[in-house]
Amino acid sequence: MIRRLGILFTAVFVILGLASCTGTPGPAASSSASSTAVAEPTATFNFGTASMPLGLDPAMTADSESYRVTRQVLEGLVGVDGTTGQTTPLLATEWKDSNNGLSYDFKLREKVTFHDGTPFDAAAVCANFNRWFTFPADLRKQAPGISFQSVFKAYSDEPVFSIFKDCKVVSASNVQINLTRPFTGFLQALTLPAFAISSPTALEGQKANVLDKVQNGQAVSAYAGHPVGTGPYVFTAWDEHKITLTSYKGYWGNRGQIGVINFIPYDHAETRQQALLDGKIDAYDLVTSGTFDQLVKKGVQIIQRDPFSVMYLGMNQAVAPLDKLEVRQAIEMAIDKESLIRRFFIDNTAQASQFVPPKLSGFNNNAPSLGYNPEKAKELLEKAGYKGEELKFYYPLNATRAYMPTPEKIYAEISRQLVAVGINIKPVPVDWEDGYLQKVQSPGDHALHLLGWNGSYADADNFLGPLFGEARGEFGYTDSEVFHKIERARALPDGDDRNTQYQAINAEIAASVPAVPIAFPISALALSDKVESYPASPVLNEVFTNVRLKP
Repeated sequence: MIRRLGILFTAVFVILGLASCTGTPGPAASSSASSTAVAEPTATFNFGTASMPLGLDPAMTADSESYRVTRQVLEGLVGVDGTTGQTTPLLATEWKDSNNGLSYDFKLREKVTFHDGTPFDAAAVCANFNRWFTFPADLRKQAPGISFQSVFKAYSDEPVFSIFKDCKVVSASNVQINLTRPFTGFLQALTLPAFAISSPTALEGQKANVLDKVQNGQAVSAYAGHPVGTGPYVFTAWDEHKITLTSYKGYWGNRGQIGVINFIPYDHAETRQQALLDGKIDAYDLVTSGTFDQLVKKGVQIIQRDPFSVMYLGMNQAVAPLDKLEVRQAIEMAIDKESLIRRFFIDNTAQASQFVPPKLSGFNNNAPSLGYNPEKAKELLEKAGYKGEELKFYYPLNATRAYMPTPEKIYAEISRQLVAVGINIKPVPVDWEDGYLQKVQSPGDHALHLLGWNGSYADADNFLGPLFGEARGEFGYTDSEVFHKIERARALPDGDDRNTQYQAINAEIAASVPAVPIAFPISALALSDKVESYPASPVLNEVFTNVRLKP
């Protein structure tokens, strides 16, 4: 029987409860056992992924495959509802803010231990916050995927610029986090996997701040190969073929049905599909448009996620002639977004003219879009004095992401469209696991590159802040006025004024074309017949204790 499940912002698979940001307690994630759950999880679940993680210290990476694993092993103070993106209790059972939004008091879940036996308490929380706040400059250069700066703006070496002030132990089960200025999205930001709480014992013992190893082209620490948290699964093994997690016997909440998870990478959609059909895996993520119909014809269950990511063509203004607005505008006009979406994305994927998805407050219906106009693109290039200078175009190999299903094919078509208007392209293919993210997010000779951003919580700041809230090597974008406007908007209380500010910022970014947003993609998973339900989430908060298997 074909079972096609539609857009999931109203999905019923996730059993997380809701709690308001004022700290009203709600049911904790996985705190009540389902009627299908068993006391001791016994099932083995093999899940097909698009690639190996870039590292398993979530504070050091923003890679979705890394987060997929660490969400099972580590937990934060607050969780995120998988369908709405709103905050829920997790390691904190309740919270309240005071001092005009500058202080947040969290009551912590008691009798919780990390997988290594270390007690979870307020001191452990502050150890993690203090670690993030004091990341040294050299380490920050090694790991451009650190989320702390995009959220809190600066570190302890520049405290006047940081939103984070300090973390105070009030008692073993009560912790206070203080900010230097109001930040409306603070609680939602804490739902990022980057702010999951690690065992302080493991962080110290495995020298988490010493990136003296290399994993898939990334500098990583020993801790990034063996994370230790409070989550429902314990990290067990990582070899060239798979990552294995096992159910944590001491877990404080519902342990579900799955006792062992194997995350098994398959570089291409076709190999993931065949592995599912052959019974080698029980589910896989990132079904592509090229395999979607084949799966449907074979009666495979498919679950689609609501779009909560944006795919874009990045441009580096530090590389001439991309410092000229007319050249960037010409590149936007050369791209036929409709054709790209029709050929390479799942049906109902929407064109993007900005970086904030339509579901979020702050989306601007009137954001300027230059549209597809190759003849005008040629005129702009001539006006800008473009003489055929070579532009290096980086794109990833052997990768599939929710925002970028088939990058090699997408690159080939965009490159063809750019060459058609007279742009001289030099292809630079880089294997995803050979440090692609590091190369395109750091200062360098990349003129153009393919990438995207997957949102983690329901706030426009989660898209605009990390991408355009500060100077980054990815874009060479240095508009201090936009930086200031994003900083101001994130401090405004929820409401019309804040939405209007983000709409204006969206329009301003669109007009200056630091990158070309192409699509708000729909992503999909394929499930074997043994799966009754899977907690699909647009924000990718998919904890496997919530997977339900058929009897």
